[in-house]
Amino acid sequence: MLYLETRWGSLIPFARVADMLKEVLPVADSVNPETVRTHLYATAERIEQELGDERQLNLFEGSEEDWEQQPLPDGPITVGLDGGYVRAAHKQGWFEVIAGKSVVAFRRDDEGEVPSAKCFGFVQTYDEKPRRRLWELMKSQGMQENQQVVFMSDGGESVRRVQEYLHPFSEHLIDWFHITMRLTVLQQQTKALQEERPETGADVSKRLVSVKHLLWHGNAAEALARIGHLLMELSLVQARSAAAKKVADGLRDFETYIGNNREFVPNFGERRRQGETISTAFVESTINQVVSRRFVKKQQMQWTLRGTRLLLQTRTKVLNEELDGVFRRWYPKFRPQPKTWEAERKVA
Repeated sequence: MLYLETRWGSLIPFARVADMLKEVLPVADSVNPETVRTHLYATAERIEQELGDERQLNLFEGSEEDWEQQPLPDGPITVGLDGGYVRAAHKQGWFEVIAGKSVVAFRRDDEGEVPSAKCFGFVQTYDEKPRRRLWELMKSQGMQENQQVVFMSDGGESVRRVQEYLHPFSEHLIDWFHITMRLTVLQQQTKALQEERPETGADVSKRLVSVKHLLWHGNAAEALARIGHLLMELSLVQARSAAAKKVADGLRDFETYIGNNREFVPNFGERRRQGETISTAFVESTINQVVSRRFVKKQQMQWTLRGTRLLLQTRTKVLNEELDGVFRRWYPKFRPQPKTWEAERKVA
């Protein structure tokens, strides 16, 4: 009963869960949306207690010599992080939820039962164990210290803090999607400038293309230099042109964005030629799956920080197909693990 409340409550509204339970079980009026919510939160709290303390920065077990002695690892792990927003209770606006996906490129043992992709989520500024949460998830995928790990994000400071120092040899990259998105907005802003000052607007648009080309090839320093020159030229006309001022303001924001992330700008062109990931586009569907479908889309409910944090943990357990294992560990007589076709064939 608790398992069904937790599983279904993680996927659909609590009221619908109560209705479904009354349809299939003789529970009469003893089950209502509030009891489903209470039981799910209690399950999530127990999961949280098992998580352990937050992982400290730069705290890695063993030495480089120990890591070199580890078996050959699986393929690289790529972790993508992005943010979504949830409506806050008591008409307090919205708050940010960070969600993402951890993907193992390939398994050296194709018969391994460890999933190659898992999702995670937590409430930004409220969750007390974001690094521990992400680290435990990667460990559950078989992460080793001698394995290549790549973190990709939109470049936001809050996201960077979560992924820093989680792995001794990790690589941290800003993703191409968010760079191009910002440049596209800037190009849209130049259209008004081109109508007002055709020559100036066309020149700004052309130079933004060159900035994009430089960033594609990982040359953040030269890109920042060209942005600086462009800002100096716009400063001469922005006092007499609202369109020029708007472009300049957007360009300054973009300059700050690239400046804060310049060390995380790789050679995207080279990565693309090598078949490596250059964008967190693979996380977009995860944001929708983890956050939007349950907390936002078609749901007018308002959420507390605590409630969102707890529901996120049971929801990701369900999506990662880990909830059954949690209940088997807690309750030894919980339903037996279903036999796989592979196991039945070995027995036969």
